[in-house]
Amino acid sequence: MIDITIIREQTDRVKAACKSKNSSVDIDEILRLDSRKREVQGKLDELNRLRNEAAKEKNIEQGKALKVESALLEPELAVLEETLKDLLWKVPNLPSDDTPVGKDESANVVLRQWGTRPEFSFKPLDHETLGVKLGIVNKEAASNVSGARFAYMLGGLVLLEQAMVQYVLSILTDELALKSIAEKAGLDVQPTAFIPVMPPMMIKPDVFEKMARLHPTDERYHIPSDDLYLIGSAEHTLGPLHMDETFKAEDLPRRYAAFTPAFRREAGSYGKDTHGLLRLHQFQKLEMESFTTAEQGIAEQDFFVAIEEHINQQLGLAYQVVMTCTGDQGDPDARHIDIETWMPGEGKYRETHSADYMSDYQARRLNTKVKIDGKNQLVHMNDATAFAGRTLVAILENYQQEDGSVMIPEVLRPFMGGRTVVK
Repeated sequence: MIDITIIREQTDRVKAACKSKNSSVDIDEILRLDSRKREVQGKLDELNRLRNEAAKEKNIEQGKALKVESALLEPELAVLEETLKDLLWKVPNLPSDDTPVGKDESANVVLRQWGTRPEFSFKPLDHETLGVKLGIVNKEAASNVSGARFAYMLGGLVLLEQAMVQYVLSILTDELALKSIAEKAGLDVQPTAFIPVMPPMMIKPDVFEKMARLHPTDERYHIPSDDLYLIGSAEHTLGPLHMDETFKAEDLPRRYAAFTPAFRREAGSYGKDTHGLLRLHQFQKLEMESFTTAEQGIAEQDFFVAIEEHINQQLGLAYQVVMTCTGDQGDPDARHIDIETWMPGEGKYRETHSADYMSDYQARRLNTKVKIDGKNQLVHMNDATAFAGRTLVAILENYQQEDGSVMIPEVLRPFMGGRTVVK
């Protein structure tokens, strides 16, 4: 949620942001409701002042009359507040100054590329074909058990995923490694280590709403008997960890990392990416989340992207960094950056990582603050992918051999008991 003061004072900017983010929320109606709410609140404040004076003067009759007058206005104020809140929560975050304006992903901008795409002396296979041949992917059995868009991962692929988790956590919990990454990227950020977390896999609807990630609800798995939702990513329950709390300035940045299942109905994507492991209803992901001051916010996102790039570089995977345009951002995002990794089986780059900077949008809903120089301010929040299943896809396709085997990247071998091939 953005500050109502910004809507009042920078109305044209907010309207432009809504248009560029394909949002149809009525800003003029928000301003009308806000004006009426302040008018009614002012009348109630004045009536309360007069009631206090009447009480001091022991004017009982006047006090009763003023109380009746107040009672007539209070229901209107309650309706105004609730209606205004519902509309305010639909206003998307304002995009950062460097976010490109565009209707959809066609307006996204490639910021940089790294690495050399592998060349093969044979026609490279896609990851599902490789996985089936190696006996490490079985979607047919999963379909019989759970339906479409589920998969069994077996044997070496499971070990590879666990190796990735251990490897990435070894970086995120090492301040010296983080300091080196920050210095290489030219970033002035504190190399505070990430705290590993095992968060809840379910979330209350009101908290999900505060995270601005509940909608569209048809993308979520809901458990009606308990009125709980399965999370679509670890940040959904990492973000509210400090709901209604106030940090000390010296405690920021506070960083967390969590490896969890992610559950997504993919309701609007039937017929798209049905092959392999690219778009499943359930997958695993290691997510980063952080809380910073406003001044640290954008640098923190750049740091998260630097970590993502470092991991891809150590794995030897060619990639490109993409700044997404306004129309391809989520509503809470002020700035959104993707990393797309080269997939030889498809012959194109595919998104493997994302990094979302929300400024104070989520924190205002969650009431998460930091005390600086004796004054409370809203924190700024970031989340980003440290590792997800699509990186496994990239490893399978980029490290495949002519005999159908898949080599294991060197940095992962110590976490796989010295194995050199996936089997």
